[in-house]
Amino acid sequence: MDKEQEKRIVKSFFAKRIQDRVIFELSTGKKRVEALNRLCHDYGKILIPEHMIEIPTPNSDYQKIATLLKKQGAPNECYVISWNEEIDGIKLSLNEALKKVVGYGMPSIVSCIEGSLAYFEAEQEVGSPPRFLLKR
Repeated sequence: MDKEQEKRIVKSFFAKRIQDRVIFELSTGKKRVEALNRLCHDYGKILIPEHMIEIPTPNSDYQKIATLLKKQGAPNECYVISWNEEIDGIKLSLNEALKKVVGYGMPSIVSCIEGSLAYFEAEQEVGSPPRFLLKR
């Protein structure tokens, strides 16, 4: 895990009132799941709404999402914060990260341009999960 990068992601996209708590939770092994759990149902209160751009349906093709992110300037490598332990806290190629995140059913943030562009997928409840570009 890259604690400094995660701190910058939180400072860029999370509501100020919760930032310190989320940074603490992400940096603590036992509490990390609590930070990710916050993004399940309450993401609208946790993330800054002004920086969330909903990706209209159909939006379940990871390659189309990758193309959308690349049009916004995303590089080939990204950093992932995810409920999926296999990819949580590591750098991956954008395509590989999205392939594992899109449709996983639990929250993930794929940080493309640190502090200014990311992909967020919320928990799947009914139908496809909400999917957003996070952009500053």
